[in-house]
Amino acid sequence: MKQNTFYLLVGVVGLVEVGLFMISVSLHNPLIIMAGFIMGAGLVYVSRLMVTDIREDERSRLITQKAGLRTLEVFWIIFFAVSLGTAVIGFSTPLGIPRPREFPHDFPRDQPYLGYFGILQMILLCCIAFLYIAFRIYYARRYGEWDTDEE
Repeated sequence: MKQNTFYLLVGVVGLVEVGLFMISVSLHNPLIIMAGFIMGAGLVYVSRLMVTDIREDERSRLITQKAGLRTLEVFWIIFFAVSLGTAVIGFSTPLGIPRPREFPHDFPRDQPYLGYFGILQMILLCCIAFLYIAFRIYYARRYGEWDTDEE
């Protein structure tokens, strides 16, 4: 398969994942999206192996390596800081654990709603993809991946 066909397939898999997510939320069943995501990732991996027109040399490997490393270096700090903040918010609320007897039932349960943490982590995962793309473009320009000076 051609590389552009692969990218179209990845887009379709992404759209199917969004649909599975909505179905999973409406049915209150997280196994649907979990299984669908794993199967989608497997399909993308197998499809990537069948792409025939990939141009890969030492320079493109170097760019991919540097972009991945810089993404990891930047993102683990951001993700850890946000996780610490959400842990503070989570532990500041009752989380369904009953309070001592002097406060019988005067507190709202699960405020803030814990599903927001999952949404925040999904947003952060989207940010990591954009951060990787930005580093990939930066290193591709720095090391000249798009140069056409072949002899």
